[in-house]
Amino acid sequence: MAEINVVPYIDVTFVLLMIFMITAPLVQTGVDVDLPQADAAAVDLKDEPPVIVSIKHDGSFYIDVGDRQDEPVDEQTLYTRVAAVFRNNPQAQIYVRGDHMVEYGKIVTVMVALKAAGAPKVGLMTTPPEN
Repeated sequence: MAEINVVPYIDVTFVLLMIFMITAPLVQTGVDVDLPQADAAAVDLKDEPPVIVSIKHDGSFYIDVGDRQDEPVDEQTLYTRVAAVFRNNPQAQIYVRGDHMVEYGKIVTVMVALKAAGAPKVGLMTTPPEN
């Protein structure tokens, strides 16, 4: 009577499982950004107004949500408010409007906080170049 020894197959499966468990979190890091083009068309705002996070030249954060316009917030409050918006409306649009003198690190910090709060995509707002 011949039997198949499955112990080596279980070992190989366990090793593959460990490899996938270690590498999966590394693949998911990063911030998805929709970079605007110079000759881009206007953005479709759908039915609800977008969430706009503004960063002034001094590094202070402001958020526009619904009827609250340019409300100053810190990073933790920004995370809390954006998470609440995405709990109520997972399809909400979010844009970052940064002053041209803001450090790149501040914009990345905001985008990481937005991604952690549940934003699937983050758009960057620009002004058209002057001719």
